[in-house]
Amino acid sequence: MIFNLNDTVLYSTHGVCKISEIIKRQVNDKLIEYYVLKPIFDKKSTFYVPVNSKKATAKMRTTLSAEEIYDLLESLPDIDTEWIENNNARKERFSQIISNGTSEQLLRLIKTLYLQQQEQNDNGKKLHITDERFLKDAEKMLYGEFAYVLNMEHDQVLPMIVKYIETT
Repeated sequence: MIFNLNDTVLYSTHGVCKISEIIKRQVNDKLIEYYVLKPIFDKKSTFYVPVNSKKATAKMRTTLSAEEIYDLLESLPDIDTEWIENNNARKERFSQIISNGTSEQLLRLIKTLYLQQQEQNDNGKKLHITDERFLKDAEKMLYGEFAYVLNMEHDQVLPMIVKYIETT
């Protein structure tokens, strides 16, 4: 996918970024073109993504529209959870979703882990630390996108999503 200057994208686990520049740099006798990404919610960071690297640009995607977000939330009650009992298989699958997942897959992951966390709490237990990390990463990615697109605060996103989860 080709991105343009000033496009707003989601970049891996780094969240919502704006393409502030497209520059060329000399690297080992090659002139390489880069997208310069500035995170919206972390003004101190900058990421350089090689334009011609399919692996690197695969971690970038355009943000959803407000309509797409609300459609996704409306579909949340019908989104099946994806709990995997085997720790290693679960870790591998959840890692794939964090690395390359769509917004729907991230929302499914959040719903799955949220419901698992509720079940664990009801039994006087906690969510496994690895699953907590996946939940935090998925939340960071999705909540940042939702907050940015819907022009709301980060802390308003979770209650909105929980409302949709609890209607299932």
